[in-house]
Amino acid sequence: MIHATVRHQGRLTGARVEGDRVILLDAADAVEAALRGGAPWGEIDTASAHFARTSPAPEHVLCIGLNYRSHIEQLGRSLPEYPTFFAKFASTLTGPRDAITLPSVSRQVQGEVELAVIVGTSLHRANPSEAAAAIAGFSVANDLSMRDWQHRTSEALQGKVFDRSTPLGPFLVGADDVDGGRELELSFRVDGVLWQTGSTSDMLFSAAELVSYCSQFLTLRPGDVILTGTPGVTPAAGDLRPGSVLETAIEGLGVSVNPTVAEDVTS
Repeated sequence: MIHATVRHQGRLTGARVEGDRVILLDAADAVEAALRGGAPWGEIDTASAHFARTSPAPEHVLCIGLNYRSHIEQLGRSLPEYPTFFAKFASTLTGPRDAITLPSVSRQVQGEVELAVIVGTSLHRANPSEAAAAIAGFSVANDLSMRDWQHRTSEALQGKVFDRSTPLGPFLVGADDVDGGRELELSFRVDGVLWQTGSTSDMLFSAAELVSYCSQFLTLRPGDVILTGTPGVTPAAGDLRPGSVLETAIEGLGVSVNPTVAEDVTS
């Protein structure tokens, strides 16, 4: 089943998506709609729907680096024994149709298509089977990275948490509908040009393994987001510029379409 968080009449609401129909539900967001359902109270079409970030206010946003074999090989590194982590904040997330403001303080902004796992239940010290059962669904994310800030120190955080720099959505798709996210094609295009492509079958640590691992050191909560890493880049990839359109897609999960704009430094 496909759910979404929609901004409608000035507020967020959960919805169920059926083809071109967006059925508005008595639920706060996509996560609540997926977990508990909700009574229908309205309907709009997908063309006019304002899709918001799938999980509007996660308590935790955890991100995995070096999780695609192709990307690790491209960087000339050895396969890690354990997942490599950094974190984001809820303020870093934005909607899958929203404009992304490229910060004036960075000259090296790059995009990264990522499979996002949305946690459905509280989870602590879970094994992979328990973790798989606790996944509310999957979504599309783009981990925009300000590389010049990221590489100022050995810690990546400052280059990963710029305000409203990580689109999440448009849909929350149940794990059973996409076979647990195991073999999904990913792509990232800028103005129609392919900058990234890959498959989740190339992931070193699976979605369930990552959820399980995270739960060993942190109690996961409903709505928490785990970004699972990114594949390698094509020769066309480079730094983003204002005026482009970013298309971030994952098979079965939809497409995030975000225009980029320059930061207004006069205000």
